[in-house]
Parts: sequence; C-alpha cells; structure tokens
Amino acid sequence: MRIIDLSVPISEKVKEPLPAKINYVKHEEGAAQAAQMFGLEPTDFPEGKAWAVETVTLNTHTGTHVDAPWHYWPTSEGKPARTIDQLPLEWFFGDGVLFGFHEKEAGYEITTQDLKDKLDEMNYELKPYDIVMIRTDADKKIYEEGYFNAHAGVSAEATHWLIDQGIKVMGTDGWGWDIPFYLQAEEYKKNPRDGVLWAAHFVGKEKEYCQIEKLANLDQIPKPYGFKVAAFPVKIEGASAGWVRPVAIID
Repeated sequence: MRIIDLSVPISEKVKEPLPAKINYVKHEEGAAQAAQMFGLEPTDFPEGKAWAVETVTLNTHTGTHVDAPWHYWPTSEGKPARTIDQLPLEWFFGDGVLFGFHEKEAGYEITTQDLKDKLDEMNYELKPYDIVMIRTDADKKIYEEGYFNAHAGVSAEATHWLIDQGIKVMGTDGWGWDIPFYLQAEEYKKNPRDGVLWAAHFVGKEKEYCQIEKLANLDQIPKPYGFKVAAFPVKIEGASAGWVRPVAIID
C-alpha cells in the first residue's frame, strides 16, 4: 500500500492572505514552563530541558481544510446549514477521482462540459460519494507572492452538476474552489449582478456539499481513479471548516 500526502504544511512561509503565526517554544523554555507550573526549578530537569511545544494562531481556512455548508450560508437546502462537527464521517473516506486541469491557465473557469470530457477520456462514470479532486498545480506556488490567484476555478454550474451526480466532497489544490477572487471582483464591478461573487460556494445554499481547499501533490497520484481518499476534518465545535491532512491510498 502506498499513501500520498495531499496537504500543504501549516507554515508562516505560505503566501496566503491569512497566514498562520507559530510561536516555537524550545526545550529550555519548556523546562521553565514546567518548573513554574509544578513548583520545580528548570535545573531539576535533565540538562535544564523539558518539552518543546508550539502555539499556533490561525483560522479554520488556513492550510488544507474542509469547508462545511455553514461556511457558504446560514441555511442549506432550506435547513440550518451544518457545521464541520455535524457532518457524517462516511463522506470523507471513499473512492477518489482526479480531474487534471493543470494545463489550464490561472483564472480559467472549469465548466460541466470540461468535466464530462475528462470523464470520457478516463472512461469513467461518477458514482455517489466519490471524492472528486481538481488538479491545477497551484500548490507548487504556495511560497510565491500571488499564490492565491494561481489556480483555475470551478464554475457554479459545474459544481451543481457534480452534486447532482451524488458527489458530497470535492476538492482543489488551488487556494479556493471558485476562480480567483480578484477576477470575480473585476467582473462584478463591470456589471454588478448576482451569480458573480463566490458563485460556486453559494451553490451550497441550495445543495449541501463540502469543499477541500489547498490540496497538494495531486501530480503524484498515478491514475485518475482506482484509489481511495481519506480526508477526515478536525472536529471543531460549531465551525465553518476544519483542518485536514488528506491522503490518497493506493494498493
């Protein structure tokens, strides 16, 4: 069995708008912490060293994460939208299907026909609860300025279509599922109207689904299907997302 890591690191070096902040406490500082907590002296520990710990400050959408329906809108399918801790775990382990759109330029909007054409090439038919992943290779630019604009996005109509095939979890190695936000904003300013800003995310108002954003290493998966994906999100009470370390499992 081969396991492929599909996550980006939690790192201050990643060039995203809301990066993590990490405070690293080394072993000597850990000894001072422990001494203060338990009425000891730092020198009571071997060579004055105890634990190393880190304090990480980040939001639930920093790094590789799963968006819950609550992220998109307060309601989904006419009911209160579910938060990340309320979603069935069965959604997050299943057969993976990889769509390769890495040849498309940044900002390209993937259509339903694009997805159908890829499925014809694969000779594959989607089935309910497949976990769909979109490869754009934007993960190769996580340490570069403008990384969050480096991906092809998925259109609202293609998102609707995937959900209609029974897909509950879909993901991208881009910073977001939609096309880069600056392109949405430019289009909206030219002609203000509904269906431009965050259009694919807002599909979640009508149809319940989850996105995995900021995947990585999709180029390492050797075939477009015939592998498993495990992507269990961290259980954060009432949250709009949960961090995840997804993997592809290949026999």
